[in-house]
Formats: sequence, C-alpha cells, structure tokens
Amino acid sequence: MPRFKLFRCCLLGAICVLGASVLAQDEGGDVGSSGVALPVPAVKLVDAAPSEASAERSFFGRIAARETVDLSFEVGGLLVEFPVVEGETVEEGALLAHLEYGPFERAVEEAELALAQAERDYERASQLAEQNVASQVQADDTRTARDLSRVALRNAREALSDATLEAPFAALVASRLTAQYSNVQAGLPIVRLHDMSEIRVEIDVPERLFQRATGPDSVRFHGLLPQVEGPIPLELVEFDAQTGSVGQTFLVTLRLPELNIPTLIPGATMTVIASTDIDAGAGIPLPATALLPGADRAARVMIYEPEGETGGTVRAQEVQVTSISGTDLTVSGLPDGAQIVATGGHLLNEGQRVRPYTGLSVEE
Repeated sequence: MPRFKLFRCCLLGAICVLGASVLAQDEGGDVGSSGVALPVPAVKLVDAAPSEASAERSFFGRIAARETVDLSFEVGGLLVEFPVVEGETVEEGALLAHLEYGPFERAVEEAELALAQAERDYERASQLAEQNVASQVQADDTRTARDLSRVALRNAREALSDATLEAPFAALVASRLTAQYSNVQAGLPIVRLHDMSEIRVEIDVPERLFQRATGPDSVRFHGLLPQVEGPIPLELVEFDAQTGSVGQTFLVTLRLPELNIPTLIPGATMTVIASTDIDAGAGIPLPATALLPGADRAARVMIYEPEGETGGTVRAQEVQVTSISGTDLTVSGLPDGAQIVATGGHLLNEGQRVRPYTGLSVEE
C-alpha cells in the first residue's frame, strides 16, 4: 500500500476515536483504555418508600363442624333398632337407635307395684300409730319405704326413656360405631354426629404472625374453594390460648358463611389466606436482588443519584436488613426518596454512570 494512503487511513481512524471520546465526554459516559466510549448501562430502579404495611400468608385449612359428638345410651341392653345411615342428615329429635324395651317396661311395672304396696303399708301404719296400737317409729319407717319406692319408679321410667336415642340437634351422621343386635353397655359410643349448623375451618397459624399483628382485629382471613368463585370471607371464632408442642403454632377456628355445597363436610380442605397489619416503621421493603453482601457481612445497596436529564451515577450505601413476615425483606438506613438499583448492582462500580431503564422501545 502506498505510504500516503496508509497515512490517510491512520488519520481517519484517529479522528474517529477522538470524536467518539469527545461524544462520550459530552454525554457523561466512560471511555475505555483504547479510547472508545463505553456504553452506559441501563438499570431498573425501585423507590425506597414504605408500602402498605401488611403481611400475608397462605394456610392449609381443614373443614370442621361446630360440634362433633359421640352419642351413647345411659343404660345397657340389646340394640334392636339402628336405622341411621352414614352420610345422611337427620333432623332434631329423629330416632337414632333404641334398645329392647321389654326389660325396662317390666322394671317400670315392678316399681309401680312396689310403690302401691308401700303406700298401703304407710296408710295402715299411720292409722295404727294414731290409735296407739303401733309405734310412731313403725309409721315413719313405712313412710320412708314409700318414698324410696317413688324414687325407684322414677328411675325405672327414666331407664325406659333412656333406652331410646334421639338426635339432640339437626346433624350429619358421621359414622356408626357399633353393630345392630349387639349387647351394648351404658356409655358405649353408638353413633358420631356432626353439628353442621355452622361450618368452620381450622388452621395452624405461626406465632410470628400474631406477634407482628397490631391487634386482634387487624388479622383478616378469607378462603378459597374450587366450587366458589372469588374469595370467601371468614370470621374468627376462637383460637387456642397456647401453642402446639410442635412448630409453635396456634390452632385458629374460623366461621364460614352459609354455602350450599354438599361436599363441604368435616375433613375437606380449603386454602385460607391470612393478612395482618404490621408496624410501618419496621423498614422499607426491597427485593432480595437489590441487596449486595459485603466483605464484612454487612448488606449494601446501590443508590442512584441523577445528574442531568438522561442519567446519573450510583454509590453504595450500607443498610440494616430485617424480615417482618419471614419471607419479605425490609431495610432501614436509607435516605428519604432514594432510588435503589433493583437488580444487577454487583456489576456496577462506585461512581459509575448509568441511565434508568424505561422499557424496550421500537423505532420505526
């Protein structure tokens, strides 16, 4: 190549490099060791401002009845009728089972005859005592025997009544606990019933959620079911006043509104969402990607400081990190109104020039 042409090519290259360097200085960008302008990186920013102070958790809920009871006879005997069917609904006062009535009816008849005899003995002894033929002590003894016979008759009649088992409330029959034609003893469970006048759901709530709540009324619950569109409002009924032995959780019972869903029976599951107000002064929420670990294990963030209309520089700021809900991170030690690099801060240097990321754009 002729020497003149080589000189001209080198001169044009130098002019291009010099122009790029001047342009980079005009735009506030950095220049590499070769003198070529380095591109200004775009960074996504988040505002360091307190958001709505609330924490939210999802729980596995188990449907429960208002009450679940095991019914039994107060007397023993032969179970001759047991018409209930598992899974059916029975009305209040409906017949659930009864024992053989014969022995109890005979006991009532025997007690009635004994009372009649005791009343006659008392009348005879009273007349003799008035005529001074018999002592007053004998009259008092026959009166006591009469009173005992009355008590025995009441007991016999109550035993006959207890031989019939009726539903104490409108209930769902959960299970039959014994077989028909069995000789049952007093107190042996016969049938298990669910009181479905109120449908409830039970969840285990961690101690942390209650400690962060600003008050009992600040915890709000709603449930999710595939059969129902949208959230279902739930009302707090009660909770155990002591934590479970495993996991430090409280058993919380919630009330569901009236839902005409046949499959919503005890043992079914639903998702329960609990949200609670928390102390807004506990810190500023930031994504985990915004935090940068330091050599001394202290956490840092990159703060964006605007310079001009198109960009600015970044600087490192040490912060204190806490966790309110156990899943979200909050920081303190940031100036008011600061803009934080949301991700990629570990790729930036102190004082490096950057520009805010505003999304992709297409030029026509």
